[in-house]
Amino acid sequence: MNKRFFVAILAIMISGTALAQKQIKSWNKNLVIAHRGAWKTQNLPENSIASLNEAIRLKCFGSEFDVQFTKDNIAVVNHNADFLGKDIATSTYQELLAYKKLSNGESIPTLVEYLKAGLTQKKTKLILEIKPQKTPEREEALTKAVIATVNELKAAPWIEYISFSHYICTYVIANVPGARVSYLNGEIEPAKLKEQGFYGLDYNQNVFKKNPDWIKQAHAAGLIVNVWTVNAEKDMSRLLEQNVDYITTNEPELLFTKLKK
Repeated sequence: MNKRFFVAILAIMISGTALAQKQIKSWNKNLVIAHRGAWKTQNLPENSIASLNEAIRLKCFGSEFDVQFTKDNIAVVNHNADFLGKDIATSTYQELLAYKKLSNGESIPTLVEYLKAGLTQKKTKLILEIKPQKTPEREEALTKAVIATVNELKAAPWIEYISFSHYICTYVIANVPGARVSYLNGEIEPAKLKEQGFYGLDYNQNVFKKNPDWIKQAHAAGLIVNVWTVNAEKDMSRLLEQNVDYITTNEPELLFTKLKK
């Protein structure tokens, strides 16, 4: 191989690695994850682009959001299986658009719209929850659609995946090399999650009350620990003392106040 050509290729590789490291270092350095965006204080709709933007403005490490699947296979951002009373799985996207708007005038966001809004910055991670569906076939179809959208938008560096569905989580682990996937449901001990290739466990705070050793076990196994949904100051204090990695909360402003003390 020509020496100059080799040196040029090596320089490009080093430059690419440095860029990737710089991007990784750019994420906000705190443990605050806004649950469905930062919506409560400003009275914004949950899972709206406005609540995402508020989480970004607050400089949260992450903004969590939920993804559902319409009858015509459009991934939309909404927590419940219904959008303001209208069932998502049996409705087309156009039917949801025509049905109602969010309280701030936004339409139900598609995953594409939501991710594009999040990709305008490189400070706040997008914590993408894939919601369980009524059948394994629909779960797989939704998960494939989510992965395809993330790939098309080149959004992978922004994304961390979570789900209550063990099937969805393991599908992402198997099909997205390097994906950061955490399990939500709470019944699997840390060592088994590590064996299955998980990045972390993202359990309700009551799970850790019942299993007080799991935080230490998770850290010993090299897993990341996130806890949801923590809104009371006393619970925040307790978990901070236990050195959890992230706290998902409806009260990000309160958590930031505690972190500054």
